[in-house]
Amino acid sequence: MRFDGKVAIVTGAASGIGRAIAARLAAEGAKVCLVDRDEAALHAARPGEIGGHGETMIHACDVSDEAQVAACVQAVVGKWGRLDAVANNAGVSRGYQPITDNDMEDWKFVFGVNLFGVAHFIKHAGKVMADQGSGAIVNTASVAGIRSGAGGNAYSASKAGVISLTQTAACDLGGFGVRVNAVCPGLIETGMTQRVFDHARENDKEHKLGSRCELRRYGRPEEIAAAVCFLASDDASYITGQALPVDGGNTASLNLPGMKV
Repeated sequence: MRFDGKVAIVTGAASGIGRAIAARLAAEGAKVCLVDRDEAALHAARPGEIGGHGETMIHACDVSDEAQVAACVQAVVGKWGRLDAVANNAGVSRGYQPITDNDMEDWKFVFGVNLFGVAHFIKHAGKVMADQGSGAIVNTASVAGIRSGAGGNAYSASKAGVISLTQTAACDLGGFGVRVNAVCPGLIETGMTQRVFDHARENDKEHKLGSRCELRRYGRPEEIAAAVCFLASDDASYITGQALPVDGGNTASLNLPGMKV
């Protein structure tokens, strides 16, 4: 019950990692606002299924639209009177084309959600938390923001931006008692990666998924949620400005094809 009496927002909460984060926060007592562009999917992810001890609400929001983000934060504070944690998890990808084939409209879309969406919530939630004198923001970056080979150009660049923004925002908000950190997931089965998993299973190659990680397996959304909730909790009270890889050891060593058996 680390979040008993606390209020949290989770973006991208309709499925995958976001839903797992919301479920973990609710199970530990938080009042949780589930945010996603897909309102129908949000209704399907209501806490009747999520469970937990806290109250919940849903809020349809396009995180790339600052006005919608500001309205979301205001709605949460208006309902519950405070804001203690934000998990900036909403993310999109546009594939793996070479840079010479990239459509720059895809870049604008990916950056709008993955980077600007994070900045919008840090800006508006950060103001509330700074006035309170406390709060924690955890951004979902990616191993793709640390090294190449884990995502396309726009996606990887946006996630590297999230890591840098995590550091600069931590410096801006630390004096107000607000912490900002990030997690960098490795290969996790979610809607975004489902095509990779489906292809592997259809071709009898599921055993190869995650084989280049030191733990020799892919991860689960609940494992990312556990790390996010740690960083958002008082257990991480002296941690800020950090990007924590949760990747089965993928970024711990040289990771070239054929190097691991």
